[in-house]
Amino acid sequence: MKTIRTLIVDDEPLALEVLESYISQISYLEHVGSCKNALEADEVLKTEDIDLLLLDVLMPQITGIEFLRGLKNPPLVVLTTAFSEYALEGFDLDVVDYLLKPIPMDRFLKAIGRVQERLHQEGGSDEDQNYFF
Repeated sequence: MKTIRTLIVDDEPLALEVLESYISQISYLEHVGSCKNALEADEVLKTEDIDLLLLDVLMPQITGIEFLRGLKNPPLVVLTTAFSEYALEGFDLDVVDYLLKPIPMDRFLKAIGRVQERLHQEGGSDEDQNYFF
């Protein structure tokens, strides 16, 4: 199973702690780092190969939505927030999932399952392809 290199972006210390704990319990997730804002995350994305971004919606200076909109080739994104009203906008930006805080472990696992499915679809082997000739 491919390791999923994961970056957390959240300005709430408790949310960072919970997400870091969840990641540490899943063998195929690699915690590359945690950032408290979009500017820090931008620096990490310039130097690290990231498969998954766990991105908070409401942060100071630049929101998660604004940050995501500005990325030319974003990794897969799961939005994390305490506010449900940003879900539609998130899915318009092709996020994999939308997690409402406080995030229970079972819901986190479901989101990671969706990430795995998307990674499999994007990097599918020839036998996974449909041919019409």
